[in-house]
Amino acid sequence: MVEELVAAGVTLVTAGAVYVMAAARVVKQYERGVVFRLGKLRPEVRGPGFTMIVPGVDKLRKVNMQIVTMPVPGQEGITRDNVTVRVDAVVYFKVTSPAEAVVRVEDYRFAVAQMAQTSLRSIIGKSELDDLLSNREKLNQGLELMIDSPAVEWGVTIDRVEIKDVSLPETMKRSMARQAEADRERRARVINADAELQASKKLAEAAKEMSEQPAALQLRLLQTVVAVAAEKNSTLVLPFPVELLRFLEKAQQGVGAAPPAVPQPVQEQRPSLEPRPDRDSEGSNSGQD
Repeated sequence: MVEELVAAGVTLVTAGAVYVMAAARVVKQYERGVVFRLGKLRPEVRGPGFTMIVPGVDKLRKVNMQIVTMPVPGQEGITRDNVTVRVDAVVYFKVTSPAEAVVRVEDYRFAVAQMAQTSLRSIIGKSELDDLLSNREKLNQGLELMIDSPAVEWGVTIDRVEIKDVSLPETMKRSMARQAEADRERRARVINADAELQASKKLAEAAKEMSEQPAALQLRLLQTVVAVAAEKNSTLVLPFPVELLRFLEKAQQGVGAAPPAVPQPVQEQRPSLEPRPDRDSEGSNSGQD
């Protein structure tokens, strides 16, 4: 009798242990458990820790609540300004409602991936090339809204969407490089011309000041000589003022020129008062002879 009781006790303990082992479940901290009893969803969601289910009746499905990083394969498309590009992106999302993520969609990861690819192609067609290259923040926000709208019904929330890379054809890269080079050359010329204008104004002001003080020109000449001599060169270039050359030229012209002629006083001719012989009388005298 005692042996039978012991055997029955051992059997019960063994059956209990087997039942506990079959019914025991452990849900991790970053997971939530969704229980289906005879195929029907139970309203309560099992939290992290140790939990029990009815073996053979309940089925526990664990849902990861962590943020999932999903790369979006490169999508080729034509932008609004007719440029063929290839764009890569990455989507960050997480499950907010485990029950809806399990019931409403067969595979929420695959659904989010397909929606991300479709939205990325749509955003490429609505944008221009300059927006894809320089205005990515705005495109990221628009892409996030496009993916998040249907994902909310699946119990999934899109945390963030980022465009990783924009691949361009080689011909477009060369064209953009030439455009950037031309733009930089234009800005360099404008800056150089502006610098020349400012320098000319400053030089004009300096020349005006030096013209009022001739000694300033000589001081400036000495400063130039000191600056050149500081380089320890074997040849010293000494600039010669042009004003001094002009002064010497004027002095030479003054010495070599002939003295101006002194004007002579003009004598006034007055008519003679002596009588002139009459031509008729001379003619008559010659006839008489």
